[in-house]
Amino acid sequence: MTRNGDCVTFAAVARTANVSTWLTYSDGVREHIESAIRQQTARPQPTKTAQPSPAGLRTDLALAREEICRLRSERDQLQHTVRQNLGQQLDQLGTRDLATRVQELTQANVHLETRLHETTTEKSGLERRVTELENDLAAARTSLRRMIKNQSTGATPPT
Repeated sequence: MTRNGDCVTFAAVARTANVSTWLTYSDGVREHIESAIRQQTARPQPTKTAQPSPAGLRTDLALAREEICRLRSERDQLQHTVRQNLGQQLDQLGTRDLATRVQELTQANVHLETRLHETTTEKSGLERRVTELENDLAAARTSLRRMIKNQSTGATPPT
């Protein structure tokens, strides 16, 4: 790992060797890893300034384009599948549920129409009662005016 310039850690050594990390901490192995870590920190790290080649970039671009095409195709296929499943679910709701809902709405409509008729009848009765009370009030006011007028003039009310 030190020759390749890889970062030496207990976990990296375990991963590279395909062993458990507890093994890298065991006596005999730990000392070697710690020594490699000390050597690595004492030595300046080389900077990698290698530029990718144009051929490598073209290859990466071609691979990226293929993956994009594949992902778009997969997306389109999944959208088609979702649409079909939704259509099937809507078909399953079907006429039975719709007929039940129409029946419920019809019953609610009949109930509301009955309630409207009752309320309209009650309103008409209350309007007649208000008119009667207004007439009674006007008659009482007129009678009261006559009584006051008769008392002020000293006349006796007709019997």
